[in-house]
Amino acid sequence: MRNGDSTISTENNDTAAPGWWLRGDEVALGPYVRRLVPVYWRWETDPRALLGYGQQYPEAVETRDDVFTSQSRDGNPYFTIYDVTGERPVPIGMSNIIVDNRTRTGELVILLGEEGRGRGLATEAIRLTLDYGFHITNLRNIYLSVLAPNTAGIRAYEKAGFALIGRRRNSGYWLGEVVDHVFMDAIPEDFPGPSVLKPQLGEPRP
Repeated sequence: MRNGDSTISTENNDTAAPGWWLRGDEVALGPYVRRLVPVYWRWETDPRALLGYGQQYPEAVETRDDVFTSQSRDGNPYFTIYDVTGERPVPIGMSNIIVDNRTRTGELVILLGEEGRGRGLATEAIRLTLDYGFHITNLRNIYLSVLAPNTAGIRAYEKAGFALIGRRRNSGYWLGEVVDHVFMDAIPEDFPGPSVLKPQLGEPRP
């Protein structure tokens, strides 16, 4: 991963981020923005996304706008994922960490739209989210659950530093079949690095 510019121009570019917090070689993390709500809604109501989440029906775009308002106030880190391999950044997905402040742990949720699938971008997006969660939010454990047939997702999580910790049997559905949930977690000591944040922020002063 490399250290890129901390901001990008949004002039004449309706899909560009107003700024990003972390940038890797091919992916950057920027903030949630309200004007992208219809894009978030499109990603979340894609049948492949509904399948992966085990959800049974899509929500209305108006409902997604209400969800955005609620998320902007709940204090958790939310990110828009951008593909930065071209001349201009393109939003391709989103990630967030649902933080439990009592235990300093968090649950990772990530979704890539059609624009970002099949190109190996998920692993870097997950690593950047972990980088922020471990080194800015100062979490000691980040965990997730994924439906067992989602083998591509499981591989991406493993490459990003997650390890398998167990299964919950017969707890989900995949194409009408009863399936297991796979549980995975990551801790700072296993972060595959290198960190993008640490070089940007420098070593702490005594």
